[in-house]
Amino acid sequence: MATVEKMPMLQEGYETLSADLKRLKAERPTIVDAIEEARAHGDLSENAEYHAAKERQGQVEASISDIEDKLSRAQIIDPKDLSGDKVVFGATVTLLDENDKPVTYQIVGQTEANAKTGRISYNSPLGRGLIGRKLDEEVEVTVPAGDRYYVVSKIEFI
Repeated sequence: MATVEKMPMLQEGYETLSADLKRLKAERPTIVDAIEEARAHGDLSENAEYHAAKERQGQVEASISDIEDKLSRAQIIDPKDLSGDKVVFGATVTLLDENDKPVTYQIVGQTEANAKTGRISYNSPLGRGLIGRKLDEEVEVTVPAGDRYYVVSKIEFI
């Protein structure tokens, strides 16, 4: 029997997905109305409005299914409940790059990742490279721009 892989995420990520799900489910009746209205225009074979509404319906249903799957597998992690000397999911890590310039990231779930706000997925190349590392350990990461080298200078659970 297959095991269901848990999907770690922060509470904020869970709430964002829940809000997206609610919004998409609220959109369903509008799409059904658009399909009915387009259907009333007659010949469906050349009815662009009908095909566009059906396509949107397919997209919304696929998104709903995807979000429901993620929420059902969600494992909510509160970084404040964590401790230790290793980088784990939820940790906020300060790194020193090759030029000793500090850069800080929080290790988060795939749905919460946003490098511009300092949140990287635990599945990203850097996230995978950091998981399990300790203070003062060197990290080599291969990214599209080439190899990058960092030193873990601080691990926080905030």
